[in-house]
Amino acid sequence: MTNKADQKSLQAKACSKVSHLEEQLCFALYRNSQAIIKKYQPYLKELSLTYPQYLVYLALEPKEETTVNALGKDLGLDSGTLSPLLKRMEQAGFVSRNRSAEDERRVMVKLTDRGRFLEQGVAKMQQAVSCSVGLTMDEFQDLLGQLNHMAKTMGAKT
Repeated sequence: MTNKADQKSLQAKACSKVSHLEEQLCFALYRNSQAIIKKYQPYLKELSLTYPQYLVYLALEPKEETTVNALGKDLGLDSGTLSPLLKRMEQAGFVSRNRSAEDERRVMVKLTDRGRFLEQGVAKMQQAVSCSVGLTMDEFQDLLGQLNHMAKTMGAKT
C-alpha cells in the first residue's frame, strides 16, 4: 500500500505524461464503450430499442412518472436530443407523454404497460452482457465505483 505522498507523486506523474493512443484513458473508455454497446445490439434489436432508448428505459423504470426536464438531467441529454428520442418511443408504444395538469409548461413522461413489459428482456440482456465483460462481481463493483468517482471529479452527474 502506498502512502499519501506516494499517491500524490504518482498522480502528478500520470497527469503530466503525454501518452500514445494505447496509453490514453479516454481511448480505453471509448473502445470499451463501443464494445459493450456492440454486445447489447442483438438483444436491443429483439426488444425493438436503440441503445439511447434503452438508457431512457433504465432512467424511467424505477419511477412512476417524471418530467421530461428531470429525465434529461438524469441522462445528461438536452431537449433537442431527448425530445425526438421520446417521440420515437411514444410512437412505438413504450412511453407516454402528457402535459402536467398543475403546470401545462411541464411535460410528464412515463413507461406504458408495453414499456414495463420490456423488463424480462432487459434483465436477460443485462445478465448476458455483464457475464461477457470478464470481471468478477467485486471487480465490476470496483470499476463502476472508480468510473463514477472519476465522472464526479470531472463534474458529471453520477
